[in-house]
Amino acid sequence: MAGAFIAIEGVDGSGKSGVVRHLIASLRAQGHDVLGTREPGGTPQGEALRGLLLAGEDDAWDPRAELLLMTAARVQHVARIVLPAVAAGRVVVSDRYAGSTLAYQGAGRGMAERLIRDLHAAVVDDVWPDLTLVLDLDPAVGLARSRKRLAVDAVDEGRFESLDLAFHQRIRAAFLAQAAAAPERHVVVDAGGTPDEVQAAALATVVRFLER
Repeated sequence: MAGAFIAIEGVDGSGKSGVVRHLIASLRAQGHDVLGTREPGGTPQGEALRGLLLAGEDDAWDPRAELLLMTAARVQHVARIVLPAVAAGRVVVSDRYAGSTLAYQGAGRGMAERLIRDLHAAVVDDVWPDLTLVLDLDPAVGLARSRKRLAVDAVDEGRFESLDLAFHQRIRAAFLAQAAAAPERHVVVDAGGTPDEVQAAALATVVRFLER
C-alpha cells in the first residue's frame, strides 16, 4: 500500500485527539500500517520542546521565538518520523501540523503568513500533508471543553487555552481560510456533533481519500 501523510487540525477542544485515535484503530483494522504522532512532539526533541511551549504563562516566549521553536520541532518530526514512515508505505496521522502554525503564530499572534510559509519552505522542505482534516467548532465550545479536560487530567499544557476568545476565533477563521485556499487537500468536518459522529465522518473522509 502507498504511504500517506494526514494531518488533523482544529481549534482547541475540537476533538482532534479522539479522531486521531479512532483513525489509527480503524485504519489498522482495515489492513493499513498506521503511525500516529503529534505536534509539537513526535520525537524526543519535539516532546521536550512541547513541554516548554505549551506550559507556563503565555508571555513566556516572544512570538518570534515561539515560531522558531515550533518549526524546530517540526524539522525533527518530518525528517525523523514523517518522511521515513511515508516512504515505507505507512499512513501517518498527525495531531496538528504546519496549519496550526499558520493559525496560532500567524493569525493568532500576528506573525506574517509569508514569513511562516517561507520558513517552512526553507527548513521543512515545503512538506505538506496529502490530506488535512479541519475539525470545525465554535471556539467558545471548544475552549470550555479543553480547559475542563486540562483541569481534570491535571495536565500543564494550557498556555494557549489561557488566551481570550478573540484569539481562538482568529484561529478558527485561519483554519477555514486555509481549507478554502487549498480545497484539493483540505476537508472541513463539522465537529459540533457527538464524538462518535465526528469520528465517523472523519474516518469516512480518510477512507475515501485512501481509496483514490
